[in-house]
Amino acid sequence: MSARPFSLLKLCLAIAAGLWLGFIAIALTTWLASRYLFPQSLAPVAQAVEQLGKPAAAVPEPPNRMFEQYQQNLQKQEQQQALDQARNNARNLSNPKCQFWLQQDQNAPNEKSRANVLQFCD
Repeated sequence: MSARPFSLLKLCLAIAAGLWLGFIAIALTTWLASRYLFPQSLAPVAQAVEQLGKPAAAVPEPPNRMFEQYQQNLQKQEQQQALDQARNNARNLSNPKCQFWLQQDQNAPNEKSRANVLQFCD
């Protein structure tokens, strides 16, 4: 037995290097196989990565829905106040067109009747 036996440290390092190189070989093989066998499945990922790298374009923001709803509510309130004033105005009692449209708006309220109340009543 003249051969020098391997030391335990050299054996551990050789096993660790083999495992590491085996892991790298498996990872590269899997990556290459996925690129060449399934090129379409990675297209969305590639597009997302490209978009992340690009600076955001100056896109105008859409108007705030809550603000639009606030404006609509404000207009409805103003219109309702004008209708209430027309109903409570004593001069409108002698105006037949105003009385007709007030009655129409009371029975079947719609945009046309409201517009006509505002037009024919004071």
